[in-house]
Amino acid sequence: MARPPRPEDLFDLRVPTDVALSPDGAQVAFTVKSANPGRDGYRHQIWLVPADGSAAPRPITLGANNDTGPRWSPDGRTLAFMSDREQVLAKGEAGDDPARREIPREARSQVWLLPMGGGEARQLTRLPQNVKDICWSPDGSRLCLVTGATTAERKPERDPRRPPEPDTKLIDRLQYMLNAEGYIFEYPPKLWVVDVADGSLRRLTSGDGRDEQPAWSPDGRRIAFKSNRHPDADLTWRSDVYVVDADGRNLRRVSGGRGQRAFELPAWSPDGRWIAAVGHRFTAKVSTQSDAWRFRADAGEAGDAGENLTVDAGLELSASVNSDLFGFAPSRLAWTNDGKRIVFSAPVEGSQELWRVAVDTRQVERLTRDRHYLSRPDGRQLADGTLRIAAVRAATSEPPDVVAFDVPAGEAPSRGVKERRLSSLMGDAWSEIELVAPQERWHENDGRRIQGWLYEAPRRAGRPAPLVVEIHGGPATLYGWSPVWEWQCLVAAGMSVYACNPRGSQGYGQEFMSANYRDWGDGPMADIMAGVDKLIADGLVDGDRLGVTGGSYGGYLTSWIVGHSDRFKAAVSCRSVNDMTSQMLSGDIGGPQFGRLEYGANPWDDPELYRLHSPLTYAERINTPLLIQHSEKDLRTPITQGEELFTVLRSLRKPVRFMRVPEESHELTRSGTPFRRVDNIEQIGAWLGHFLVDGKRGLPRIRRG
Repeated sequence: MARPPRPEDLFDLRVPTDVALSPDGAQVAFTVKSANPGRDGYRHQIWLVPADGSAAPRPITLGANNDTGPRWSPDGRTLAFMSDREQVLAKGEAGDDPARREIPREARSQVWLLPMGGGEARQLTRLPQNVKDICWSPDGSRLCLVTGATTAERKPERDPRRPPEPDTKLIDRLQYMLNAEGYIFEYPPKLWVVDVADGSLRRLTSGDGRDEQPAWSPDGRRIAFKSNRHPDADLTWRSDVYVVDADGRNLRRVSGGRGQRAFELPAWSPDGRWIAAVGHRFTAKVSTQSDAWRFRADAGEAGDAGENLTVDAGLELSASVNSDLFGFAPSRLAWTNDGKRIVFSAPVEGSQELWRVAVDTRQVERLTRDRHYLSRPDGRQLADGTLRIAAVRAATSEPPDVVAFDVPAGEAPSRGVKERRLSSLMGDAWSEIELVAPQERWHENDGRRIQGWLYEAPRRAGRPAPLVVEIHGGPATLYGWSPVWEWQCLVAAGMSVYACNPRGSQGYGQEFMSANYRDWGDGPMADIMAGVDKLIADGLVDGDRLGVTGGSYGGYLTSWIVGHSDRFKAAVSCRSVNDMTSQMLSGDIGGPQFGRLEYGANPWDDPELYRLHSPLTYAERINTPLLIQHSEKDLRTPITQGEELFTVLRSLRKPVRFMRVPEESHELTRSGTPFRRVDNIEQIGAWLGHFLVDGKRGLPRIRRG
């Protein structure tokens, strides 16, 4: 019998990631992420499934801890992956003294090789820093690694009779930390090459820049990668594509041109003449649309200015569709075997679809058509010219699963190619749960069409349910046809949910995405409230019982709205920005870039501008009961943002409560510890339900113990 969802159903969630098609396109390897038995962390296990759907998927690694990032060797006989299983084995070998073989946390993720013809996986690396990415050379004899290691040797175990090494941090550059990672300045990622036969290692790159996303040239002589290696890299948001010989010589920049730029995810053409990348040149400030570009691989020292292949398509290749069941994933580029087209993913009207562009004519074709979210695509061209793509698919009322598409040679079908579902990871665990599908909504405000979604809760005694307005982060991200568990739980608790994409959101063209320049508050608020008013006018929600919530930028706009309107009976501001000045001067993006690109000036240039655009300035006007949620290890919007607003509101005796979440980062809702993700949904639902469903006025009683 069907039942509504509950927050604790998240404990059963299994999410596919790291999709990788075998070289012949016959099999798909993918990682499955699930909660560990203690529900205080995750396990990652690698699975395998035939790409034609002829058999059910099966796990091929134990997944006792974390096995991630499967990568097929060019001949398809070996699967390389990253794993921390060495720690488990080491403890087992240590007998009654597991501490004797304790492997430092920063060195646990290493490279392992699994023979696909049968046999046990063997460990290939034992570096002193974690391996974060891997890719095979075309001949299968080597792997390029991304790791912060500066030497191949691990430090000897500390003598317990001696004091620990000093741990004071001496910092002379900005951008020295990163949300969810912590301090990153000491061991920036570099490229290494390891020989598969004997495990011998060679470091290719050095310096203070972050060298990531390696891609081998078809002849195996060079490696392209993304980096920020330029003077005063900490003072600019700038990344380029570089190339280095496979022996570490002749390092040079490929993506040339003047001014600030951001290029990443390099992909070689089959003939090795071109390198495609995703990026832009900040022509519309921080909200510039990311396109597919190509650069000449043999450009000189100044690099190649490049060619924008999708400039006329109006697509955002770096879009981030929100979901609290999985995190963001970049749009990887894939060339067809003939080098004539490049495949990528991008959103349209809230649906993340697959596309391809002809490199000579810039003609863009849409390959898939549905109301869904497709992420992490990986493609191979079959012998008959068919393009086979494997990806993760999710929808508003469907959990994520692995699917495959076969795109015939020639023109893509006008109605899109048909998907083939390869997994049903939640088929048993969630079989009795009834998820709500939304109504698509459109309205106009200031001459712009705004897309939204209404998840309607059942009426009671003929009366529409109360409404919770949800606001996404970014500002340049978007809501779409993707699942959000929090919304399903709110509907199950008797509250309808409305989410829309106000100006500044991705996926609706360049003008729309940059329309909130120097305006994080009034314009986007007007777009959202126009959608709410239309729902009320259409009799779909109870206009006297409104709530509002959002995270990150959505938290900013929540704080802003309740400081400019008394229409809401309750609000929850999550991981928000409340003081624009301190936000631009702290955290992992603090510095001279974000403020200048979003508002045209930095706080030290125009302090009054930042005061007027800070929700904290209007705290005295806030009368709505407000729950302020913030994680203590949030480095994107530091917890002082929540503390400041709480201090002012409590000092003014306003109805406010502070929800401090220990040990979590800015990613609490997407990848935080399972039991804290569940508790977060319960707390938000209880706060909003107290005021909107139960009609209470005083603050709810604090739960103890």
